[in-house]
Amino acid sequence: MSQKHYRICPFCEATCGLELAVDGDRVTAVRGDDADVFSSGFICPKGPAIAELHADPDRLRAPLIKRDGTHVEATWEEAFEEIDRRLSAVIAEHGRESVGAYLGNPSVHNWSLALYGRVFLRALQTPQVFSASTVDQIPKQLSSGLMFGSFLTVPVPDIDRTDYLLMLGANPFESNGSLWTVPDFPGRLKRMQQRGGRCVVIDPKRTRTAAAADRHLPIRPGTDAYLLAAIAQTLFAEDLVDLGTLESHVVGVDEVRSVLEGFTPRAVSETCGIDADEIHRLAHELASAPRAAVYGRIGTCTQEFGTLASWLVDVCNVLTGNLDRPGGALFPLPAAFSAGGKAGSGRGVRTGRRHSRVRGAPEVMGEYPCSCLAEEIETPGDGQIRALFTIAGNPVLSTPNGDRLDAALRGLDFMVSLDIYLNETTRHADVILPGLSPLETSHFDIAFPGFGYRNAVRYSPPVFAAPADQPSEWETLLRLTAVVSPDAKGAGTADLDEFVFVTNLQRALRGPSNIEGRDEGEIREALADRRGPERLLDLALRTGPYGDGFGADPDGVSLAKLEAQPHGIDLGELAPRIPDVLQTPSGKIEMAPPQLLEDVSRLSENIGRQADSMMLVGRRNLRSNNSWLHNLPRLNRGRNLCTLQIHSEDAERLALRDGGSALVSSRVGTVEIPVEVTDDIMPGVVSIPHGYGHDREGAKLSVARDRPGSNTNILADELALDPLSGNAVLSGIPVTVRAA
Repeated sequence: MSQKHYRICPFCEATCGLELAVDGDRVTAVRGDDADVFSSGFICPKGPAIAELHADPDRLRAPLIKRDGTHVEATWEEAFEEIDRRLSAVIAEHGRESVGAYLGNPSVHNWSLALYGRVFLRALQTPQVFSASTVDQIPKQLSSGLMFGSFLTVPVPDIDRTDYLLMLGANPFESNGSLWTVPDFPGRLKRMQQRGGRCVVIDPKRTRTAAAADRHLPIRPGTDAYLLAAIAQTLFAEDLVDLGTLESHVVGVDEVRSVLEGFTPRAVSETCGIDADEIHRLAHELASAPRAAVYGRIGTCTQEFGTLASWLVDVCNVLTGNLDRPGGALFPLPAAFSAGGKAGSGRGVRTGRRHSRVRGAPEVMGEYPCSCLAEEIETPGDGQIRALFTIAGNPVLSTPNGDRLDAALRGLDFMVSLDIYLNETTRHADVILPGLSPLETSHFDIAFPGFGYRNAVRYSPPVFAAPADQPSEWETLLRLTAVVSPDAKGAGTADLDEFVFVTNLQRALRGPSNIEGRDEGEIREALADRRGPERLLDLALRTGPYGDGFGADPDGVSLAKLEAQPHGIDLGELAPRIPDVLQTPSGKIEMAPPQLLEDVSRLSENIGRQADSMMLVGRRNLRSNNSWLHNLPRLNRGRNLCTLQIHSEDAERLALRDGGSALVSSRVGTVEIPVEVTDDIMPGVVSIPHGYGHDREGAKLSVARDRPGSNTNILADELALDPLSGNAVLSGIPVTVRAA
């Protein structure tokens, strides 16, 4: 007999609620959960594929150890014995700096990895940490940290109440939002327009989002910072600045006015390819709208001025009085695991506490640019990476110049991967430790409520029991912690879990929290029936902004209440949070961080620079999310999505035909790819999606291998970075294109 189960979709940032029909050990149907308090029944094509991922025969269900160049199944005990023996030898001979770690995008979608990955990394005691953040969003987190005091304090558009939305480098029709958790963006945009609101999209390509907007303005790739600087300069020059309620909470406005003085619309027009009168119009529309928001996403991050562009988004929001204002850009308030600290003051953020060994790239958020990983493995000397952990990542396909990294991985002394697939990266691993199916484990989103269009909290219990002999990811990470930590060597999982819990509990008891000063034994007794991530979650919920404080507020939130509400608990619309949200030393919005003002000179030096080649940009598709969903049949049928999109004028000039093949070359590589001629992309620009290239020997991805696609990151130059954040330049790569 079929039963209904409710799940939060783990495939993208929209975190939609799913309703699953289950018959025995099979999922027979997946639809949107109409009663979900956050997504209200919305679902995209990725959601139903959760059943295919659960049943995928290529998904690993037992550890693999490489013997004589071939991966063979092993027991968990054999796998950990191999790791202990070989990793301990590397550390003993070369030190802890010889061990590196890479965290992939799916680790943010798995709360076991998100919570206990931090524990493992602290135990590893290595500075050599890398992640997918530096091919994605870290410029926005850096600019937010410098302005507001925390890397996790990022404002998002209040779309359900705004009158004017200006979007740059974003395509939420395909991404479902990014650093903006907003299910059913198409429906929300339509309702905004029906009540008289307007949306303007700035993008080199006429995306589905741009086509639905009220106006689309093509922009030369990598020049968003110029456009935003000119908008801000116009606001200053034409006396359109109105800080509103922010007046007493902002410092550095005059410094920003001074540093942007030369960025007039006429000065930047040729650089960004947008007419000066149009830039002037954007500034006036933004200033005159009753409620407005500027939003920039991956196209503004993955460029050489990524941190400046991210900063200028919020500069424009502040100057028009739209930051922290209903209908403007607001700060969500998650129910658990939010940025802590005393309200209205803090230490701010620091970067560059250390620098990478080979290139000298500064650390940001505790990690180095992933573009530096290959050179850190290749280059001899003290601190050379000789052993590597990858956690839910496929950097061979997702980081710049993947061919160089692919070759570097072959030279490691030892490699361990936590992953559900034998993919293009994990094929190099000596040991692979698989995780559970997402339907065999509980789920709670750690990060994404912090970017939600609305405040809500939801929890999903497992749909199916996990295999008796397979640990959860959090248990695997604690066992690895016992292997790598000199203080926890040989400790049991239960003892380490207790240590992690007590550390979190004592932090809450010290405050600020709603249990500050309470008796530790009382709280421990209240959580005695919990373990693992559920115990950490219950503690975080009950001591969070909506929590019951372990009896202090009987109406407050707890995990027990969430378990009784399978569709989640609605916590209401976003609301103003300044000054309480600010964690800067001044307790105010720091409009003019010195690092950013200094980098404006680099922007100024490049005014008037024109590309002398074609420029490559990426693109998203609703049926894809990086490389990790390409092995699911329902997401990989239909027309080929991995094509080179090129304008008809460029295609004619280069003798390319629709459906033919092109060779695309950059400084670091060449790919051959099918041609798709379309006037939806501006002349001089070409587009290839990322995450493809499933044609390497040793990977076991049978569906993906049938349609491997071309790996666009072979063309990305690992030497091209935004110097402030270390983020890779993936938007605006100079390329040559010719017929194959």
